[in-house]
Amino acid sequence: MKLFDPRLYLVIGLADCGGRPLGTVLSAAVEGGVTLVQLREKGLDEEAFIQRAREVKALLRPRGVPLIINDSLKVALAVDADGLHVGQSDLSPAQVRAHMGPEAILGVSIGNLEELARTDLTGVDYVGCGPVYGTTTKDDAGSAIGSMGLASVAGKVSLPVVGIGGITADRLAQLHGCGASGVAVVSAIAGAHDPKQAAQDLRKAIALSL
Repeated sequence: MKLFDPRLYLVIGLADCGGRPLGTVLSAAVEGGVTLVQLREKGLDEEAFIQRAREVKALLRPRGVPLIINDSLKVALAVDADGLHVGQSDLSPAQVRAHMGPEAILGVSIGNLEELARTDLTGVDYVGCGPVYGTTTKDDAGSAIGSMGLASVAGKVSLPVVGIGGITADRLAQLHGCGASGVAVVSAIAGAHDPKQAAQDLRKAIALSL
């Protein structure tokens, strides 16, 4: 497995950027302290997704920030991405690992203890857990689990757990002591007027709360 820092994980696609170029928002976010990026492009066909992923990889690689692809194993393999994130209805972690090899960063979404109980985490490198709070950036996100729900999942696994869903710098204090290794955000950075400052604010809050 490649080394990675899950503290501030940006999940992003062009539609999240408020009409601004994806590269502009990403560059600012990385300058502000984003440590990991997941490219999520639900509305693109495979070839367009591959092209965009190549552009994002070219931007991130010199900055030392790993690129994780959302859901699509084909795209991840085509661009030699650093990793893949899968949900409950996607390929199993074992299938992904078999295709991507031992060095890839593999993440899986877990919404609650019930999903955790039925998910084989063999070969998984981190768990994305949520939504912690209500969110409008993912239609199928499910019900908010709150800080206690996040803590319950984090307490059951030995892997890094990243909280996702409605997390802002102001809410991070509520996650103190929950056992998360980092937080994943979409609109808190991609939708911010100043993505660099938003990332900096989140990093400061993370340092105090996690």
